[in-house]
Amino acid sequence: MIRLALRVRREDAEVVLAELADLAPSGVEERDLGATIEYAVYGAPGELPTLPAVEAAIGGALVEVVSEEVADDWADRWRAFHQPVLVAGRLHVRPPWSPPRDEAGVRELVVDPGRAFGTGGHGTTRLCLELLVGLEADGVRGRVLDLGCGSGVLAIAAAQLGWAPVLGVDHEEASVAATRENAAVNGVTVAAERFDLLRDGAACAPAGDGPLLVLANLLRPLLLRVAADGFREADGAPATPDALIASGLLVHEADEVAAAFGRLGLVEADRRDDGEWAALLLRRPVA
Repeated sequence: MIRLALRVRREDAEVVLAELADLAPSGVEERDLGATIEYAVYGAPGELPTLPAVEAAIGGALVEVVSEEVADDWADRWRAFHQPVLVAGRLHVRPPWSPPRDEAGVRELVVDPGRAFGTGGHGTTRLCLELLVGLEADGVRGRVLDLGCGSGVLAIAAAQLGWAPVLGVDHEEASVAATRENAAVNGVTVAAERFDLLRDGAACAPAGDGPLLVLANLLRPLLLRVAADGFREADGAPATPDALIASGLLVHEADEVAAAFGRLGLVEADRRDDGEWAALLLRRPVA
């Protein structure tokens, strides 16, 4: 089996991932290398995207291409990279091959990541989950819009915590399918749809009159795009979230992202960091 790795500039990562979705519809593996992001695809010779096609799709964002042979048992060994995570002592997120945590007051969230999706182990996802669990103390529930839902871990966690209706959107069909399947495994109701945040404009909130929480675990360029496009209700009217959790950004990017969403009327209520990564809780002020 061949592993084809494409390293791109961090600031172009979300745009590149959108282009790779067409070249590698079965999904990609993502690694954070600091100054660059590495996307890798696996396959037999002849099954992988050709270099000319990659260069045409990615253009000036491409930094390096690395190709190497990997053991044929990679499909099994990759599971070792997905470990269970305990969030705020309240939520145990684990892949299906890890045992449950037998502990009172701890919810179990079982997520099969597939080859392209996470189970909550990345710092950005953990920060989002911490802020989401922290909202339990408010006692207020409502609608949830999860932007870039991936495996569905954030959307499913929200549904487990009592939010409804919950809608996850992602530009990859594989992510939409994974979110639906993982929601069913966990016995919660989560809708999932394909939506391209780069091309489709303002994201649409799930229908309803309740408070709106937006979950946005995205890299800086896409967070800024979301802030610029704003949100809309199902009937097309502009919408302002009551709360928004933004992650996927570096610590030094947090002020810029907070200011961008501030133009939508949201103010910073909490900020968390995990090494180089940061997450924000933004709220609409109560009149």
